[in-house]
Amino acid sequence: MMVNPMMMRIELRFSCNNLLPADVMSPPDPIIVVKQRDNFGKFHEIGRTEKIKNTYNPTFSTPVEIDYCFEEIQCLKFAVYDIDNDSPALDDDDGLGKAILTLGQVVSTRELTSKLSKQNPSAKEPCTITISATEVTDINEMEFSVRAEGLDKKDLLGKSDPYMEIYRIEGDGKDTLVHKTEVIKNTLKPKWAPFSVRIQNLCQGDFDRAIKFKVFDYDSGGDHDLIGECEASLSFATGSEDTTLNLINPKKKAQKKNYKKSGKLTFVSCKLVKKFSFLDYVFGGCQINFTCGIDFTGSNGDPRQSSSLHYFGSTNPNEYAQAIQAVGYVIQDYDSDKLFPAFGFGAKIPPENEISHEFALNFNPKNPYCAGVGGLLEAYQNAIRTVKLWGPTNLSPIINHVARFAAEAQAKPEATNYFVLLLITDGVVTDMDETRRAIVAASQLPMSIIIIGVGNADFTAMEFLDGDTGALKDKEGRQAIRDIVQFVPFRKFKMVTSSTLSNHVLREVPKQVVDYFSMRKLPPGVATHLNHVSE
Repeated sequence: MMVNPMMMRIELRFSCNNLLPADVMSPPDPIIVVKQRDNFGKFHEIGRTEKIKNTYNPTFSTPVEIDYCFEEIQCLKFAVYDIDNDSPALDDDDGLGKAILTLGQVVSTRELTSKLSKQNPSAKEPCTITISATEVTDINEMEFSVRAEGLDKKDLLGKSDPYMEIYRIEGDGKDTLVHKTEVIKNTLKPKWAPFSVRIQNLCQGDFDRAIKFKVFDYDSGGDHDLIGECEASLSFATGSEDTTLNLINPKKKAQKKNYKKSGKLTFVSCKLVKKFSFLDYVFGGCQINFTCGIDFTGSNGDPRQSSSLHYFGSTNPNEYAQAIQAVGYVIQDYDSDKLFPAFGFGAKIPPENEISHEFALNFNPKNPYCAGVGGLLEAYQNAIRTVKLWGPTNLSPIINHVARFAAEAQAKPEATNYFVLLLITDGVVTDMDETRRAIVAASQLPMSIIIIGVGNADFTAMEFLDGDTGALKDKEGRQAIRDIVQFVPFRKFKMVTSSTLSNHVLREVPKQVVDYFSMRKLPPGVATHLNHVSE
């Protein structure tokens, strides 16, 4: 299970148009308060703008920042008030309207305009709030090529085994280790392999902030000897090629009057490397295309019986429906048309009652798209009443189906489409060799696969498809070039909220998107769907 490597942070900025006047005698003095809904449904304030006096059309300069998680539905309330005093309490202030949106809706359009809940019926134009999103997390890197020479000899029977450590100098004077090079054996003039470090880790974005470089002589017993150290800012290191600094050993300098240095450190090159984030691609117009595949094999049980995994008689959704909702409600914000292809496998379908492992859930093979998560669930319930559960459990046909569309997108040299396939199954894969082959081939495409196992079957063999413990290989020995599969058994999340399930299965998707487009050396595009209007 991979931990999300970095929490992305978003800056939200606001403007309003045609605000409803709270006071007939004068324009409002508006402020925007942003609240986030917790797991219990309660909203808590996370920030607010400044107050602007006497305007119906304010543009606020104070942003509100929030941590962004792709894998969660982050519900936000944007409330506009007319402020009558300087008190932070809002009890006596007039509400000018509110909008409730998800953060996913905002970032997927980058700039979103929504109608406020209160409207002036006599106004020609609606009262609106416009929210724009910008990522504030710096993931750019500095690429170094560094060598040293004239190092002190530390080993009695040889030279030295030097390696280098880089430290960020904190405001309180403490040092934080941010990078360590490899050890080069038996030399006084090492040249370490080029390496990259995030600028945020090096200096928190301040190019004039001092960074400490220390060179050590490696000792297998762990008692490494400091050869020397120096400090330099990124502004200095990037000033010109072959920038050289003296390495100073503080103890030697204190003990020897004529001490000069313990070697020299040279920055052969030091250059900024632009790194694109998941949000860069979303802001650039990349669509996340969602497809769902559902298991209709006989092992699910008779849908008319309450023991069936496809039973719909209970007040609570069955496990298939819960899995669809958990993933679908998150993904839908990143698919502008919200039309989701959906397929079933392992059933006999009318009118010939032939076994199919790739049938359109709406029984329209020429147009297998469902309108949103609601349409997908409706098609699923209709299919349960129509098909005859059968078998076996073959996953490769649907994987190959989505892969064909991903291959068409790959043929275009632009980062505009990525595909996420959700497969929900109750049993062990029957066509394991074909499925492995399909996944290995799909690893080269703009595509990720989420597999959720429902019921109480032994899913040990399914864990093999998830590449977290090593690259997946097909029967012929070909290896997946990316880890694109995430498998989880639903029973692990049966007693928790759907957001916990979506967190688990979707958290790898942003990294997989970035890894793919980085592998193809494709920068983000320029979005053309900005300023989407939400009711």
